[in-house]
Amino acid sequence: MATMVYDEVQKSLKASPKKWLITGVAGFIGSNLLETLLRWDQQVVGLDDLSTGYRKNLEEVRGLVTAEQWSRFEFVEGDISDLPTCNRVCAGTAFVLHQAALGSVPASMVDPIGAHRANVTGFLNVLVAARDAKVKRLVYASSSAVYGDDPQLPKVEEKIGNPLSPYAATKLMNELYADVFGRAYGFSSIGLRYFNVFGSRQDPEGSYAAVVPKWISAFLKAEPVYINGDGETTRDFCHITNVVQANLLAATVNRPEALNQVYNIALGERTTLNELFDTVKAAIPGHKILSGKPIYRDFRLGDIRHSLADISKARRLLGFAPTHPISQGLAASMSWYLKNVG
Repeated sequence: MATMVYDEVQKSLKASPKKWLITGVAGFIGSNLLETLLRWDQQVVGLDDLSTGYRKNLEEVRGLVTAEQWSRFEFVEGDISDLPTCNRVCAGTAFVLHQAALGSVPASMVDPIGAHRANVTGFLNVLVAARDAKVKRLVYASSSAVYGDDPQLPKVEEKIGNPLSPYAATKLMNELYADVFGRAYGFSSIGLRYFNVFGSRQDPEGSYAAVVPKWISAFLKAEPVYINGDGETTRDFCHITNVVQANLLAATVNRPEALNQVYNIALGERTTLNELFDTVKAAIPGHKILSGKPIYRDFRLGDIRHSLADISKARRLLGFAPTHPISQGLAASMSWYLKNVG
């Protein structure tokens, strides 16, 4: 059941539709945002260069909304590293949800220049274009990776450590640029520090795939499930439904003290990889697995050891209230995994 604040946002937007831009619209988070906004009868422009997003995600959304709702969507294939493209898609837009990025710690370790180009140069282009188009609000995807080597748990927004990867450094730079644009130009933005998001349309393939879809794929294919390290690494896993809620609350919040801030977006619960293994295994229908135990291997370079979010700031200022814990999120996504994974 949606929160009272979120219900009011939905009613308001359906009564007075707005024009939105989603960057990275063909990706995991972007396509879920698109689905919700179209269901709410909004007008949406989506930008994606299809380097990590997929047309099949857009086609899937098309099949989940009405023909009239789909007619309100315009897809632009383009790169956020190109400023004229960013200027074009921002024109006339009320809200920008910036999800486009190379979102992998290991990939950034291999190609830091590529990560900087997409995540810093691209972000700055979107900021400039949104400012020049007089966009009402930019909501952008940051990451729990910015906490780096800070040992404090739970993580609070005001205290971060040293970044442990080029990816983390790019996300920290996003926050710095957004803060500067707020102070120097009066431009309104909100950053969301995502913690281990999972759900439908999350790609399970490739060397850098996220753990939940990668493990489900392995279970369904009766392949080994690998855990990096001893399995006692902890993460705060957050279902995509909670992330969509946070984005739309951040875009529409009217409290001045809530603007030009960053927020932890998570469940606020700590789960070890060993516990996650058991939870995912139990959620697989028929427990189709090669073995009841995971295979442990070396820790992954650049990864943080423990992660747990304090989400009280997002609750207080945005009205954020997660509706899907891990087990419920897995249940909500399992039909998609069974159809599309393995």
